[in-house]
Amino acid sequence: MQGPGCLPPTSMLTPSTVSSNFLMRMSYLCPSMTISWHPQCSTSYIPPLDNECLRYAAMPEPVSQPKTLYDKIWDDHVIDVDENGLTLIYIDRHLVFEVSSPQAFDGLRDAGRPVRRPDCTLATVDHNVPTSSRKNFTTVADFVTQPESRAQITTLEENVKAFGLTYFGMTDRRQGIVHIIGPEEGFTIPGIACVCGDSHTSTHGAFGCLAFGIGTSEVEHVLATQTLLQKKSKNMRVTVEGTLNEGVTSKDVILHIIGVIGIAGGTGCVIEYAGNVVRGFSMEARMSMCNMSIEGGARAGMIAPDDVTFNYLRSRPLAPKGLLWDQAEAYWRTLKTDEGAKFDIEVHIRAEDIVPTVTWGTSPQDVVPITGQVPDPASFDDPTKRVAVERALGYMGLAPNTPMEDIKIDKVFIGSCTNSRIEDLRSAAKIILAAGPDGHVSEGVYAMVVPGSGLVKQQAEAEGLDAVFKRAGFDWREAGCSMCLGMNEDQLSPGERCASTSNRNFEGRQGPGGRTHLLSPAMAAAAALNGKLTDVRKYLGAEGQAKLASGPKLKLADPSDFLTDPVIPPPEPTKTLDDLPVALKPLPDAESSSKVDKFTVLRGIAVPLHMENIDTDMITPSRFLKVLKRTGLKDALFANLRWGADGKPTDFILNREPYTHAKIIICDKPNFGCGSSREHAPWSLKDFGIMCVIAPSFADIFKNNTFQNGILPVALPEDDCRQLAEDGEQGLELEVDLVKQEVRSASGKLAFPFTVDPFRRHCLLNGLDDIALTLQKVSKIEEFEVQRSQVWPWLDGLGYKGKVSIHAPKQAKRLDW
Repeated sequence: MQGPGCLPPTSMLTPSTVSSNFLMRMSYLCPSMTISWHPQCSTSYIPPLDNECLRYAAMPEPVSQPKTLYDKIWDDHVIDVDENGLTLIYIDRHLVFEVSSPQAFDGLRDAGRPVRRPDCTLATVDHNVPTSSRKNFTTVADFVTQPESRAQITTLEENVKAFGLTYFGMTDRRQGIVHIIGPEEGFTIPGIACVCGDSHTSTHGAFGCLAFGIGTSEVEHVLATQTLLQKKSKNMRVTVEGTLNEGVTSKDVILHIIGVIGIAGGTGCVIEYAGNVVRGFSMEARMSMCNMSIEGGARAGMIAPDDVTFNYLRSRPLAPKGLLWDQAEAYWRTLKTDEGAKFDIEVHIRAEDIVPTVTWGTSPQDVVPITGQVPDPASFDDPTKRVAVERALGYMGLAPNTPMEDIKIDKVFIGSCTNSRIEDLRSAAKIILAAGPDGHVSEGVYAMVVPGSGLVKQQAEAEGLDAVFKRAGFDWREAGCSMCLGMNEDQLSPGERCASTSNRNFEGRQGPGGRTHLLSPAMAAAAALNGKLTDVRKYLGAEGQAKLASGPKLKLADPSDFLTDPVIPPPEPTKTLDDLPVALKPLPDAESSSKVDKFTVLRGIAVPLHMENIDTDMITPSRFLKVLKRTGLKDALFANLRWGADGKPTDFILNREPYTHAKIIICDKPNFGCGSSREHAPWSLKDFGIMCVIAPSFADIFKNNTFQNGILPVALPEDDCRQLAEDGEQGLELEVDLVKQEVRSASGKLAFPFTVDPFRRHCLLNGLDDIALTLQKVSKIEEFEVQRSQVWPWLDGLGYKGKVSIHAPKQAKRLDW
């Protein structure tokens, strides 16, 4: 077959693994391709073709309902579905870094398992790395001074060598934030399923793919099987139409959206962003939007690919080339929501309603226009919301009704996976230049710029952006996550206030006691120059334009000039793993590698909590993420609330008797576990002895992580939770019965029934391991991989040797129907 976009000569596809919708869309790859649909055996046959493709015909034509972008990508990755809708999906791209992977690699070693698809895995270091100058760098051991950080980085270096993975380490100029380097290298492409042990994996959805964060147990699951067990999410669409006001960026748009829907507004959903405003954004701007989807509670965010997407990807090192590019692009152009497709939730935003935006509180939903004021708790009728606002203002040290532009700052952070790309740095530099020769960081303010990758840094320096920042008094740093979560030395001191381009403003996120205001890079630059939160539009008028015109001229560089490193296959694993099996094999007994204890009936003290939106930074602060094992985190649980600055215990309820022996948490407010995908939160709960959390609702990733660790999340109506919390206040025990699916109180109240996903219930009751269960379906995984290589050959990475299926399909014969 010679035509571009055609399949390999012979392929046998079955509806059990490839949807009819997909087969219809394959006609776009080669409009003259023949696909025959056999009505009796329900098998589609793409016959061997000679030198020309035949005309497309479907016999009979499959009937397909209109589908969303998410529906299409989900369907194309389904390997197997059980009777309850739990789906085994294939993962095309896996990104790995130092914080959420050590325990996963240990799990592989303990079970004697290799990494299934090294060609689909890319590793780097970002969370822990120092961002100070590397001019004198020799080794990690000498350069990284924090012992725990050094241990995590060196452990990752050892693991990538042992398991044979592509790695961008600290001596590689491509090293950077994992969500910057994936798109930068073309590792991220449309139509894929992409995961990483970090909640902001949603960034990659900007390319029209399904991208979401996972916990460490699922990192191990993907490394071992290249699959995940998932329940399909609901469809949500956010449409932004109209004309944006001056000074409004994609960061302002997504902050505004989160302010409208709330941080739990997208729970259980995948959000598709649509509308003329979104279509008009660059890829960098789209990535910033999708990046913060998780802050709106969503499982993922996505934008349909278009010419903007394709032009960005075309010259990337790991993107398809030549004929494979033609095939891939033809397929990618089918990845859009069908006319008439239904969404479970629709949100419409007027672009004209958005102005430069900033947060005032301790949640990304606490937003206000820069021209606005700090809210007054007394203005809220809902008592729960009033208490939350009072708590936030107390932590932030703000008085009600304070104009936002009167709030002084101590530090400015420009960076993170949200806003550290070349376009973000240009945006900030433009404001500095618009300020003229006198533009300088305000006295008493420390401002830092942290590029997202080594290549972003090099390009910025080629364009002269570093000189702009340095002349204005900014600290120009090396690539890394830096002050976004403060795992390295870049942190706020207690009470310090920061204007930050990052994605979270939780209590203690950037350092214990630190106060964070989220905003765009341009707004951050304006704040640095003025020493307080500032409306960026003051630099965008005629005076600012005149200063730009008369100031130094910056030359835009082509990113392809820096994407010149050779693309090579992943290295072979080192000899330390020679005894590992060369292929995955089904295990005869799923319990043979179980990592969790059986959960049947749990009886114990229940500690009552009365806070909504309890986030993972609150449950386990980032300074406790530098562990190499799943244990040792008992004191990390709610550490910022349990321990004072002097290290002594506070009066927080977990420090009081009888709650020091609690086995159950009962929270009577919604959205428990929002925020990061870090599995450290359930690890710290388990180390303390908490094996059940009862709440009105849970964040998606946290809920899944609890199951992975044998902890039962129970969702009950808010009134029921309130009654149980009252019992907890009296120190009464609760009994959680997973067998009968009910919660019983020692007070003699009627039992409270609950439901749990049947598969998760079965695993908890029997102490079963997800990976072992998945490996019992290895033949289906292998069959899917054979078909995947035939249909989407551009997804196989360099060096992929393939695997011989134990149920390899026979060569199909050409038949006449």
